[in-house]
Amino acid sequence: MKDLDLVIVGGCGHVGLPLALSLADCGYQVGINDIDELKIEQVKAGHVPFRETGAEELLRKLLPTGRLELSCDAAMLSRTRTVILVIGTPIDEFMNPSVRIFDRVLDELTPHLQDGSLVILRSTVYPGTSETVERRLRAAGIEAHVAFCPERIAEGHALEELRSLPQLVGVTSDEAFARARVLFEKMGVASVIQTTPLEAELAKLLTNTWRYMKFAIANQFFQIVNRSGLDYNRVLNAIRQDYPRAADLPGPGFAAGPCLLKDTMQLSAFTADHFPMGQAAMQVNEGLPGYIVDTLNSRKPLFGRTLGILGMAFKGESDDPRASLSYKLRKLAQFKGAKVLCTDPYIIDETFEPLDKVLRESDVLVVGAPHRAYRGIELDGRDVVDIWGATGPIRL
Repeated sequence: MKDLDLVIVGGCGHVGLPLALSLADCGYQVGINDIDELKIEQVKAGHVPFRETGAEELLRKLLPTGRLELSCDAAMLSRTRTVILVIGTPIDEFMNPSVRIFDRVLDELTPHLQDGSLVILRSTVYPGTSETVERRLRAAGIEAHVAFCPERIAEGHALEELRSLPQLVGVTSDEAFARARVLFEKMGVASVIQTTPLEAELAKLLTNTWRYMKFAIANQFFQIVNRSGLDYNRVLNAIRQDYPRAADLPGPGFAAGPCLLKDTMQLSAFTADHFPMGQAAMQVNEGLPGYIVDTLNSRKPLFGRTLGILGMAFKGESDDPRASLSYKLRKLAQFKGAKVLCTDPYIIDETFEPLDKVLRESDVLVVGAPHRAYRGIELDGRDVVDIWGATGPIRL
């Protein structure tokens, strides 16, 4: 079997697969390693297992070229000297970083790594992980360069943003930087920025935490104005209109998904004071479904009523339900005695209902994800909660 230019571990996921396609598209011989056999078979058949603009067309163009090889067997790592790990650090039920999965995967992969390999960590990790990986490989008798080169893409726009955004490369040697730079520059990234591994690890966490905190202040502002009985649309317009210093204030909405909360809590665990501003942001963002349910229940008890949730993905035009706050909303409404009907145009779930049934049978509707499918729907003057402004003005 011929050598591979690189292997991406976790290569069938939202981060790994667009990267694999982009690298193969610029000529690399790419191995995709993933433990999910169903996803491996889907990709081999020319189907991308999630929504990603342009990905399926690119996949079908690349498959006949032979530049993509897919396998569940970690032994394919022995055929390359460049390995990209798309395995991050999740948080546990106590909001603390959990490294068990990362450690287990590293143990499984280590026997297949070659001396002189470049190991690139792609997903967000707890600060200090890159240095730990290098030490563990050395203890196992493998001399390898470890670089932290975080993805910085928005789901759904990966193929575009992989090339249009700068790439951080956190390394401890010029040789490792040179090898990583060649890899990304051939793909056509906007620029390559050299840092130490710890600098890059913290830069990624701080970037996502800053975004999470901006959403938190937007959600807190919304609650303050809403409690006062004013129309938040008018207040937000007064803040933003022709005033450039407030142009970056987001509107309210669920701050969810697989990254923002997780990365904020990792930063909290890393700091001696546990990052009180990050903790406050978490309380605001995670508390928004409860605020919505309590507000509705105070106006008219939800017990015995039917509440419909439009959109269960964590954001608009996505089929990704990970950490979506719509599920928290559903649970809290059920605790109040409501019958909850859920619908989503992109997520397949046997418990969900068709949109027309949810619209027909619900006493109150809540927009959980601002999918374009909900723009212009007939609401017939019914009780609607739309903090996104997807169906018209922001309202609760």
